[in-house]
Amino acid sequence: MFATDDTIVAIATPPGPGGIGVVRVSGPASVAVARSILRRSTPLAARRATLTDAVAPDDGHPIDRVVATYFPQPGSYTGEDVIEISGHGSPVLLRQIVSAAVVAGARLAEPGEFTFRAYLNGRVDLVQAEAVADLVDAVTPLQARAAFDQLEGTITNAVGEIDRDVFDLVARLEASLDFPDEGYHFVDETSAGAEARELAGRLSRLLADAGRGRLLREGCEVAIVGKPNVGKSTLFNQLCGAPRAIVTDIPGTTRDLLTETIDVCGIPTTLVDTAGLRESRDSIEAEGVRRAQRTVDVADVVVVVLDRSRPLEAEDRAVLDATRKTRRLIVVSKCDLAGAWTADREPCVAGADPVIEACLLKDDDEDLDAVRQALVAVLEDADVQAKPGRDVPAVTNLRHIELLDRARTSLMRAGDSAQAGATEELVLTDLQEARVSLEEISGARTPDAVLERIFEQFCIGK
Repeated sequence: MFATDDTIVAIATPPGPGGIGVVRVSGPASVAVARSILRRSTPLAARRATLTDAVAPDDGHPIDRVVATYFPQPGSYTGEDVIEISGHGSPVLLRQIVSAAVVAGARLAEPGEFTFRAYLNGRVDLVQAEAVADLVDAVTPLQARAAFDQLEGTITNAVGEIDRDVFDLVARLEASLDFPDEGYHFVDETSAGAEARELAGRLSRLLADAGRGRLLREGCEVAIVGKPNVGKSTLFNQLCGAPRAIVTDIPGTTRDLLTETIDVCGIPTTLVDTAGLRESRDSIEAEGVRRAQRTVDVADVVVVVLDRSRPLEAEDRAVLDATRKTRRLIVVSKCDLAGAWTADREPCVAGADPVIEACLLKDDDEDLDAVRQALVAVLEDADVQAKPGRDVPAVTNLRHIELLDRARTSLMRAGDSAQAGATEELVLTDLQEARVSLEEISGARTPDAVLERIFEQFCIGK
């Protein structure tokens, strides 16, 4: 992976102009690099912001007036000597400071290399390192809260406690194997099986909200479909909070896919407004319809919009039939107008799928909130109302979910084997497999290929 005995440098703030930009230097030669590129007659004081000039190391030509801060090892972000140089947020100036640091002996950092060094030096474990990336990428407050909780150690502590208890059970079984002639039995088969099952149950409780956690971390795609002029674009605009789609009385106004990423009760949601589903001789509209149909195939949830002010037509029934096997929410629109039908009396509408009746042009947000709550309930496959104040899921990362499930399976197998009278060796094999899975979560024994895949997804400078 990365070399760890040299000194690295990168811009730690987002690309583009800004009020302030930060250049981070980390490694054994950080102090020497800073001495070469900062106009200072005395060394930087530890953890004290110092106003100075960044200069070219070859000729001393000034680059920028900066504030430099020295974080000595091991109490820095990476666990190494770190220099952070805050200058004006001009990309040109920041690149010049980075170039000066390279001339002075540093090399350009790879994506995630600062956090990788923090992981190697014990400043964070692997779960916390992944949480750093999630926190940087968070687009909703609930996402950020979940990532911060993991950075604070919620997963680390929960998994660590279970792993310690598995280790204790392993130690007692191995002790029984080591002293067979002396007649020592530190745990019997029935107790070992019960303990393994109890540990599996604790993992099950940890995984209970994993589906919602993964949804929170990865987001989802929601397609709004229906025949022309039923209110799809109106619903799209209302959920977006802006007039993104053109709304007219002319059927077929929307001819292409419109997308917008929004926050739906804390879940990052890519909302897709589609062309009205109908047969069309207009080649442009027909292409829009084909794209809409492809979107239905890949969307996590489909919102079918029906107009209650007009009788249901063959096109409405065709949309309902085409989305019958998808996870969907039915929104009955234009409920402020005289109704031509009712949802509970229409066999094609009434049924297992949730139905929300709404007037999407009302001044209050009550109907729109009902749509949001129902949409999240469908996403979560639960008959509950989603509220921003709900507890944040502990497990959000697919890697963690798979490893926790693998450990749970091993513990259940160990419990079954022990209670069936299997030898200690067979039970120990399953328990050790569970420990391998749990330790791979924290990074105690994670393959290099997995580490490389995780850290290459980070931004440069983090």
